[in-house]
Amino acid sequence: MIINKKTHQQKRADFRSALNSGKLLEFPGAFNPMVAMIVEQYGFDGVYCSGAVMANSLGLPDIGLTTMTEVTQFAGNIAKVTSLPTIMDVDTGFGEMMNVVRTIQEIENAGIAGCHIEDQVSPKRCGHLDGKQLIDRGEMVKKIKAAVDSRNDNNFLVIARTDARGVDGFDSTVDRAKAYVDAGADMIFPEAMESKAEFEAFKKAVNAPLLVNMTEFGKSKLLTRKELENLGANIVIYPVTTQRLAMYGVEKGLKSIKETGSANAILDIMQTRSRLYEVLDYKAYNNYDKSLYNFKLKKEQ
Repeated sequence: MIINKKTHQQKRADFRSALNSGKLLEFPGAFNPMVAMIVEQYGFDGVYCSGAVMANSLGLPDIGLTTMTEVTQFAGNIAKVTSLPTIMDVDTGFGEMMNVVRTIQEIENAGIAGCHIEDQVSPKRCGHLDGKQLIDRGEMVKKIKAAVDSRNDNNFLVIARTDARGVDGFDSTVDRAKAYVDAGADMIFPEAMESKAEFEAFKKAVNAPLLVNMTEFGKSKLLTRKELENLGANIVIYPVTTQRLAMYGVEKGLKSIKETGSANAILDIMQTRSRLYEVLDYKAYNNYDKSLYNFKLKKEQ
């Protein structure tokens, strides 16, 4: 994709239409722009930028150490290479209400289609760790209101994430979610629910679109596409999946080179040069370059 002719506004409008269709939308995480291109090539509905992945890519744990500038640039680079909508994780909004306003403005200008903001105390922790703390419900309501009011494009999706399940229990999760919907949130993301039954009960209790996190090795049971459709989920994210796959391959490959002294034994698990060129569309770049090189002005009549 040399020139992405689909505007930010078109991506968001198409995203809203897809969401309104009632179809379960699948958003794998991308840890770099090329992964986002592969996500699109395999026919997924959108791309997700995980706060954990963005932190991990900088060699940091997911404990609120990244800055708004760092994650905006990271997610913006991903959004620009795909015609799919990109949802990103903005943690706690990088501060109080005014910080949330600036965060929304910056990521919207970067081409992001939507984001989720959470109700943890800053600095936050990974949603599937113990020891989390929550801000007051009223304070989070103000953050959601600030996010909704500050967007320029009404199709920009404001998703409220609540981490209450692992702190105060299921009932608190429902109460907080209802308050966030009343504040204007377009969708609710209940983090670290522990069973399919909890997701089903939450969906029945809260009248809002539902985002489900199917991260591996966490507190939530991994559900199938069919199970998610049956419980009424609207979006499923696989936040760290591609990074985990890649890093497993990196470790396996480096171990083999160290032990054998060459890469011969691991060629079959590598992306080939031809596939790399296919993903990046080298041919299109070459053809476009030729068209510019051979361009001539028409003679004036």
